[in-house]
Amino acid sequence: MRMKSRNTVNTAVFDFGGVLADEGFTNGLHAIAGANNIDPGKFALEALELIYSSRYLTGESDEHSYWDAVRRHTGISGEDKDFRDTILEGFTLREWMFDMLMELRRDGVRLFMLSDQTNWLDELEERYHFFHLFEKVFNSYHTGKSKRDQSLFNDVLACMNLNPETVVFIDDTYDHIVRARNVGLKTIWFQGRKDFIKEMRQYFPELKD
Repeated sequence: MRMKSRNTVNTAVFDFGGVLADEGFTNGLHAIAGANNIDPGKFALEALELIYSSRYLTGESDEHSYWDAVRRHTGISGEDKDFRDTILEGFTLREWMFDMLMELRRDGVRLFMLSDQTNWLDELEERYHFFHLFEKVFNSYHTGKSKRDQSLFNDVLACMNLNPETVVFIDDTYDHIVRARNVGLKTIWFQGRKDFIKEMRQYFPELKD
């Protein structure tokens, strides 16, 4: 039986890190900071801004250039491969979330991923094989735009011929939620499992726990 939805919502667009998986980038950066005996919060903020300003996130530069920029600006030492491995280990898939994806998919809900990621997301796909659950994966590394650019949301809607009133977007970054709302999407700001399931049931009442 097709899952009934309210407000004609029949499509869900999910962020990856912080929603479908633990926030591996932040977790990994904190681990790298610890290994270098520097403040993890400050380091994570600097490294986050550098992944945007270096344009690695949008596929306009490579990973080595990014880590070189991080080393120059923060003074850390280490090899690219070790940093990458630390980041990737920080992404733990949330089994309960993927159970929900499979339930939604069985019930005819259209599923997409919209993530500000690099080629690291492709490496995680090689490890865990989850892209098949989505009609399409939009990764900033391949789209050339991040979710800091509001036009990306319009691009996704146009690419998949979606009506924004039929789409719910889930993300753990509030600024991304605001941009999605600005183009007419329904939104859920992910802050934890219990509240998330409650909010999802506003659109898909038959969802299990």
